[in-house]
Amino acid sequence: MSAKIISGTEIASQIREELKKEVQELSSKHGIVPGLVTILVGKNPASISYVTGKQKTAHELGFYSIQDDQPEDLSESDLLTLVEKYNKDPKIHGILVQLPLPKHINEKKIINAIDPDKDVDCFHPVNVGRLMIGGSEAIFLPCTPAGIQELIVRSGFETSGAEVVVVGRSNIVGKPIAMIMLQKGKGANSTVTVVHTGTKNLDAHCKRADILIVAAGVPDLVKPDWIKPGACVIDVGVNRVGEKISEKTGKPVPILKGDVDFERAKEIAGAITPVPGGVGPMTITMLMKNTVTSAKLHVGLKTE
Repeated sequence: MSAKIISGTEIASQIREELKKEVQELSSKHGIVPGLVTILVGKNPASISYVTGKQKTAHELGFYSIQDDQPEDLSESDLLTLVEKYNKDPKIHGILVQLPLPKHINEKKIINAIDPDKDVDCFHPVNVGRLMIGGSEAIFLPCTPAGIQELIVRSGFETSGAEVVVVGRSNIVGKPIAMIMLQKGKGANSTVTVVHTGTKNLDAHCKRADILIVAAGVPDLVKPDWIKPGACVIDVGVNRVGEKISEKTGKPVPILKGDVDFERAKEIAGAITPVPGGVGPMTITMLMKNTVTSAKLHVGLKTE
């Protein structure tokens, strides 16, 4: 029997409808409109695509949003000044500086300059520390890991006491999702093991997992016999393995593969995310959720 396919597209759409209602309520009852600025330095095509998607979603949800495009040769000091401008802007609740930045700019210095209470990407060391402490201290959750948690919970999988195995130890996905699933509370309270491509007997660790989260960046790393029958498998990998001609446009488009051998794994798993259409759509959605949370906090409203 094939696994249930966990559609990130559908779940992201559900969350966005919830956020639309929250935005309308904030405006009508409290006179607040969530504000998001995305800062783009240079003309990296992938970065342009990402910020365009973020701005499009912000507009659809009814945000006050600014796309601040800056030239490739913008100095580090001028970018720091720009960040400080938005730190002080009361209409802006979320600041996102699109990475990567040009080589002459120190990314760490820029991230550290963002007000932690407006750091809706959750990259600032203060927010990483808040996540580590957990509970009410964790104002924002990193967007991709938060999206993973939503996929698991909204698919009906019990996390409390579950064996969660995370394959990958990046600062963007592996480490934070491990910390999220380890916390006390709803949608977490799991027993978490973090492994990576250098782990001995990697397959044996994976096979213990009730919930297997794979973010290693290696196409088809996880084989079907690594998966516990009935497990929930979240595939975070997006690997370009070639090109094909689009039937719609007639132009070359990338062939994408996840870190899990999807076609064979879906015959073993209880539920699995596809690539694309799984974790990807959740990331921007959770960025929007963090911005709404920030707007509430800036006017003293309680959040969940």
